Amino acid sequence: MIDYATDWREAGACLAADPDLFFPIAVGTAADKETTRALRICDGCPVKRQCLDFAMRTGEASGIWGGTTPEERVRVLRARNPRHRRPGHGAWRETAAARAS
Repeated sequence: MIDYATDWREAGACLAADPDLFFPIAVGTAADKETTRALRICDGCPVKRQCLDFAMRTGEASGIWGGTTPEERVRVLRARNPRHRRPGHGAWRETAAARAS
């Protein structure tokens, strides 16, 4: 059995918040507002790091975890592990840098 050390959840700033806030299903501006509200709650959380570690370790693909969006966690994962990078990752940066020179 896998031990996820979930006791940190009891100290989360999100404990009293609506869980749906951390899993926005809206799109556009409505989603941005929900995401911003969730991230503000995370900002002051005493277990923000443990929450993010849990999300990264378990591969949480949705929701706000540890003050990050799913897109931010994907970027971190790709930076940590080249296997998860898309083919040609960074090629546009090299092209932009070459044009700027």
